[in-house]
Order: sequence, then C-alpha cells, then structure tokens
Amino acid sequence: MKEVNNAVKISDLVFEANKTSGGSRAISNFDNGYQASVITGGWAYATEDAPYEIAVMCNYDLCYDTPITNDVLGYLTEEAANDILQQIANLPKRGGTK
Repeated sequence: MKEVNNAVKISDLVFEANKTSGGSRAISNFDNGYQASVITGGWAYATEDAPYEIAVMCNYDLCYDTPITNDVLGYLTEEAANDILQQIANLPKRGGTK
C-alpha cells in the first residue's frame, strides 16, 4: 500500500482496493508518530452522503486513547474527514513511537 506523509485532506490520499474490507483504504503518516487509516466502501461505517471512516493509529495499531476519539469515526463527509485528519496531525508527539 502506498502511504502518504502528512496528508490532511482526503484529496491528498492514495486509495487502494482493500480485499479485507471490500472497499478502499488509504494511510497517512504524521510526523507526530500517528497514522490515519481512512476507508470507504465495503464494510466501512459509511453511507453514500458520508462515505468515510477514519481510525487513529500509532505504530499501525488502533489508538483508543486520543482526545479525538476512543473508537473509529464513521459516517464522515469529506469536510468532516479533512477536519479529523488535521486534528490527528495536530496531536502532540506520541511517546514510544518507532
């Protein structure tokens, strides 16, 4: 999977088919040690009008302890997804990152 660094807009991401989800997935790596996993289609928590689901990740594992969320965020419009990506980029550096 081609990953993108510091993408804070859906339009900057590179989505690729994901056999596991049946949809498409993109990952953005941030300088603060976090990643955003963005999926659309398939089994994503999404609708036609709000097609994105985002998970906050650290070291490629789901993070459930950020001020952004304690779970995945689903049913996001492009505008809402862009806002979440920016929030992840603005999180303080996470200790213990690789």
